[in-house]
Amino acid sequence: QVQLAESGGGLVQAGGSLRLSCAASGRTFSNYTMGWFRQAPGKEREFVASITWNGGVPYYAPFLKGRFSISRDTAKNTGYLQLKSLKPEDTGVYYCAGRRGPGVFTRVDLVPDNYEYWGQGTQVTVSS
Repeated sequence: QVQLAESGGGLVQAGGSLRLSCAASGRTFSNYTMGWFRQAPGKEREFVASITWNGGVPYYAPFLKGRFSISRDTAKNTGYLQLKSLKPEDTGVYYCAGRRGPGVFTRVDLVPDNYEYWGQGTQVTVSS
């Protein structure tokens, strides 16, 4: 069993930055893919980015246009999502999730239902 815990959310002005963390515990995250999703009020949960744990291969949702960066520290068993040039439309609850993966990105990574483990979420609010 894997437990995930996000931190780092908060209130920031448009154009600002935040770094979200996702600490994994319970077992090694080796051979997993970590995904980040977000959910705005009244909207469905959407894919933001993912990273393969062993190889550190990232994949980003096209709408980000380079504003966010995903990484992981295998020694700390922690993943990160760096948010930059934030916009009010980035507001929402950000979740990290884990699924056993093949070590490369697949379209399966885009779908929330394919993830086995979820954190509790961290709120990001961007003011205009």
